[in-house]
Amino acid sequence: MTADPIIAVENLSISFGQGADRVDAVKNVSFTVAPGESFGLVGESGSGKSTILRALAGLNDHWTGSMRIGGHQVGKTRPPELRRMVQMVFQDPYGSLHPKHTVDRILSEPLAIHGFDDVENKVRAALDQVGLGPSFRFRYPHQISGGQRQRVAIARALILRPKVVLLDEPTSALDVSIQAEVLNLLADLRRDLGLTYILVSHDLGVVSHLCARLSIMRTGEIVETASAAELSEGRLQHAYSRQLLVASRGYDRDAIAAFGDF
Repeated sequence: MTADPIIAVENLSISFGQGADRVDAVKNVSFTVAPGESFGLVGESGSGKSTILRALAGLNDHWTGSMRIGGHQVGKTRPPELRRMVQMVFQDPYGSLHPKHTVDRILSEPLAIHGFDDVENKVRAALDQVGLGPSFRFRYPHQISGGQRQRVAIARALILRPKVVLLDEPTSALDVSIQAEVLNLLADLRRDLGLTYILVSHDLGVVSHLCARLSIMRTGEIVETASAAELSEGRLQHAYSRQLLVASRGYDRDAIAAFGDF
């Protein structure tokens, strides 16, 4: 028997502005994600993928359609238990961490807000979970590397024991040399903790590393949904999807010339 989806999005639309200034950022998008699945949303900048993530995280309430998370219908406001269930890791690990707060305070604050006890041990455990020792507790973001900052951001997302983690380009701001380390850490955490991921990226290589299934977006719409196997074997159907695949493999004049308008 197939498990009910932990995330079900139906006819989600998000717009900004009014009248002549209106921008339809997301247009009638629908998808589901199974418990424990890692699902990717791929597309160029401006395709709407991060806008969807922010709506799922509760950071944007200007949407229409339907969103269900963990069997709960999501409204414009959500109860604390639903907020704990869904956490987000942002693209820029420096911008998402308060520059004047220590790592200890960054990790302690969510626990205090949600009324958790035994804060010190939970902070230590969270740091261990992402491969950072207790020596990092009282450092400031500017005193640690970009990869270490992103590990702190991941620890902050996990410290409330969520079921769903939303990943918004989690490695794009990192040096190439440490991107694989962070992706491998995320894969290990999903396996060990039974997490569900939605990963947003413009990089098909990153998505294929972490996701078994993905949807490709263009100008606010999903043009195709495919498996990682179909991606790796080049079995994509939509012309835009195939163009993204070619671009991810490097510039090829003949291959690009073969594409018409879409």
